Amino acid sequence: MFRFPAARLRQLASPLLKRGARRTQTSGAEHALGPRNLQRPFWTSGKVLLFSALTGTTTYYYGATDAQHPRFHMPWMNYSGPRYASKADMEKAVGELRYALGEDSISTDDEDLLLHGYSEWSSINIDQLPVAVAYPKSTEEVSKIAQVCHRYKIPMIPYSGGSSLEANFSAPYGGMSIDFSFMDQILSLHEEDMDVVVQPSVPWMSLNEQIKGSGLFFPVDPGPSARIGGMVGTSCSGTNAVRYGTMKDWVINLTVVLADGTIIKTRRRPRKSSAGYNLTNLFVGSEGTLGLVTEITLKLTVIPQDTSVAVVTFPTIRDAAAAASTVMRAGIPVAAMEIMDEVQMSVINRAGTTAKKWNEAPTMFFKFSGTKAGVQENVKLVKAIAKAHKSGDFEFAVDAEEQKTLWSARKESLWSMLALRREGDEVWSTDVAVPLSRLPDIIEISKKEMDDLGLFASILGHIGDGNFHESIMYNSKDPKERAAVEKCIKDMVDRALEMEGTCTGEHGIGLGKKDSLMKELGIDTINVMKSIKQALDPYWLMNPGKIMDIPT
Repeated sequence: MFRFPAARLRQLASPLLKRGARRTQTSGAEHALGPRNLQRPFWTSGKVLLFSALTGTTTYYYGATDAQHPRFHMPWMNYSGPRYASKADMEKAVGELRYALGEDSISTDDEDLLLHGYSEWSSINIDQLPVAVAYPKSTEEVSKIAQVCHRYKIPMIPYSGGSSLEANFSAPYGGMSIDFSFMDQILSLHEEDMDVVVQPSVPWMSLNEQIKGSGLFFPVDPGPSARIGGMVGTSCSGTNAVRYGTMKDWVINLTVVLADGTIIKTRRRPRKSSAGYNLTNLFVGSEGTLGLVTEITLKLTVIPQDTSVAVVTFPTIRDAAAAASTVMRAGIPVAAMEIMDEVQMSVINRAGTTAKKWNEAPTMFFKFSGTKAGVQENVKLVKAIAKAHKSGDFEFAVDAEEQKTLWSARKESLWSMLALRREGDEVWSTDVAVPLSRLPDIIEISKKEMDDLGLFASILGHIGDGNFHESIMYNSKDPKERAAVEKCIKDMVDRALEMEGTCTGEHGIGLGKKDSLMKELGIDTINVMKSIKQALDPYWLMNPGKIMDIPT
């Protein structure tokens, strides 16, 4: 039976009120139940003008002085902000759920709370932890959890593989972490229709292993530990994105539990539909802020007849990036095209996670797939382009096992960096994406700025679709060092936005990139997102504080 330590609960239950803190301290205050003034009428223009004149703060918060602007008529603006459950009510909710779902369905064990509120993967961590962890076994149990949390006004934070990088599953307002570990089944495989229905905790690698006898596979391939639910939440991609696209392109429908426990299905199973709003893609990439995904129907595709993997080095990172842009512009259907700089290749060698010794130079990894004749033709075309950009010799895999070895260097990159940490070290890993034509520019400048830090830092990424990552190892106990790393990362993100790019290609926003999202999209677009959030989750219970700040 799980323990319920009252002292620990008092420490963890109080919500944090500061928005966007990177290292906030847990408040000791207790907060009243429930949101206030949900039924207020919309403000009139006169009231808004009077309020602006009296407070002088509207310009700062909303980024505008014109009270007649449409941004002042968003429904959520008449909302005074959420108020979450008190300690006593949290205890009542935990008791109710244990009674309804079983003693072992809810944990308040200290180690469990830490596991579900802190991540060694993430560049952003906060001191606040969830108050409890729920372990549902079905959609109906998730609905029951949501009903109880909705009644007591308890935040709900979905937890899948736990490998996100922007504090996507942290608990800045305490609440209930909902861990889908027991919902890890493939529910149905429709071979003739080329789709599969899965629960959120199914790992993508396990899925492909179990269905390979059908001749089909699911092509989205992020980190090895990722699970389908988290992949939906961040709309992730991976090395195959240049050919197969990202998560949003492969989700047919979703079963979702809304904040009040209502269960919906976003659409039916055909691959195409024009029936109403595209609710499926509304939830893909929403990071659990709109609902809890409990079942996913995924498209599958045919395993290619032939596959080849090649590795080639370049004298500089810019030469490699330029070659990638030329390959894409030539319309050559490569299956994947990845880049790692000389530092990352050194990391792979030092970590010893692969059976091969690598040349420590800027390196491109190519994957070719299709018919045998098509693969041979594409290899020939890419070799010619690479040679024109000063490449070294292509190194090809001779069999499936060697293909796995060659590609493992790319797939094990972050693991390898983490394995080299000394005590007190952290790895800050984040991503941006830019239009293809700007990729050589941003990679070259960002690489120089990282090198100037004098730290162990590398560039790698899905260069075929303009998406790349920086990974920097630094001493977490040195404030100056962290500040320098943070500035380097911020400058990279701002540079991507100046190039008409995005602050994240696949990691999501979480806590870490809310300010950057505001720069990217602007206040009016963020306000539309807040209105959607308010409509589906009026008490702001679903993963609050992620993507956007809660209203206050």
